[in-house]
Amino acid sequence: MAFSIKYFAVVILVILSPVIGTSIGVNYGQIADNLPPPEKVVPLVKSMGATRLKLYDADPRVLKAFANTNVEFIVSIGNEYLADMNDPAKAQAWVKTNVQAFLPATKITCIAVGNEVLTFNDTSLSNNLLPAMESVYTALVSLHLDQQVSVSTAHSLAILETSYPPSAGAFRRDLVDCITQVLDFHCKTGSPFQINAYPYFAYKANPKQVPLDYVLFQPNPGNVDPVTNLHYDNMLYAQIDAVHSALASIGYKNVCVQISETGWPSKGDGDEVGATPDNARKYNCNLIKLVSQKKGTPLRPNTNLNIYVFALFNENLKPGPTSERNYGLFKPDGSPSYPLGFAGINAVGTNSSSSSSPATGTGSSTSTSSSTPAWRSPDGYLSITSDSGRIQFCWKSLVLRLHIVGLISLLFSQL
Repeated sequence: MAFSIKYFAVVILVILSPVIGTSIGVNYGQIADNLPPPEKVVPLVKSMGATRLKLYDADPRVLKAFANTNVEFIVSIGNEYLADMNDPAKAQAWVKTNVQAFLPATKITCIAVGNEVLTFNDTSLSNNLLPAMESVYTALVSLHLDQQVSVSTAHSLAILETSYPPSAGAFRRDLVDCITQVLDFHCKTGSPFQINAYPYFAYKANPKQVPLDYVLFQPNPGNVDPVTNLHYDNMLYAQIDAVHSALASIGYKNVCVQISETGWPSKGDGDEVGATPDNARKYNCNLIKLVSQKKGTPLRPNTNLNIYVFALFNENLKPGPTSERNYGLFKPDGSPSYPLGFAGINAVGTNSSSSSSPATGTGSSTSTSSSTPAWRSPDGYLSITSDSGRIQFCWKSLVLRLHIVGLISLLFSQL
């Protein structure tokens, strides 16, 4: 009897471990004047099962609100501050104010220095990138924080000159020298190489040639790489492996790749083909399902996907086409932008609140007050759905069941 109970407990843990181990990252942008305040966002993030967030600044309100939640943070230094970060004193002051001050209660694990710097084609900006990264890292070392906080920078997929087939992935020749220096930094410090990858842009640019199902993780014939004979049934995997191939081609095969942004807009202008709620739902829900399966790409099948979904909220003050303001999984009132499969969605009210200070990076705004969080059902039930499958998980039930299993196993071990 004791053996069967123990075996039962082990079976339960094995069955549930893939769900428990799921690590969902989400980009938390705040270029808006109608978002809920950070303390209202905490239940949303927890109920989604998200364990990692990326900020585009180092908003102290957010970092305080998420203290003792065990949610990991990437904080960011805006492109406009790169020149300042070349000054060791300013870099150390920034790290003290925006990172050290919140540790260890808030789990800050990475500082992103600049965003898509190399594809701005601004020589002065590009020339400041690596010195700024090195200066920030030196500040972490001097404060004895380098073992818990890494330094990186996010690149646009446009740093690739060739991306198809994936095995032919290659960096732009005019950027190879800069990228090589950044990669040397990653190798020295152990930080990830971050890429923003959006299959949406490829589809938008050529909807007649790019199959919609291929970019939305829907069933489709896919493509076979003629060199590796690897089969690709979605574009994101092909893009990621093109980056792996580009890295390998210049001698950096073992650098960790992190997808710091990917997503799909739920609304766009007339010429923004594919920007619909249904397509956004399919892309993001299927993506979350893939992440939960803890599988890698065809080229790196044993490497878990390291992906941040863009974005948590729609941001009404972002410039550019309509799509830029409609990447959010959620609307500012807490309701989903489209059916996400989360149970118990109830809209919350909003109240405007102040924006972050320039010292933290990119300006942002937030808002709200509410009753029951829009993203949480009364019993704590979390349900992530996709068109091809469903993951359901009841956190409270799991905790109770594991306690019971543990007690029963302990009891019978004494027999």
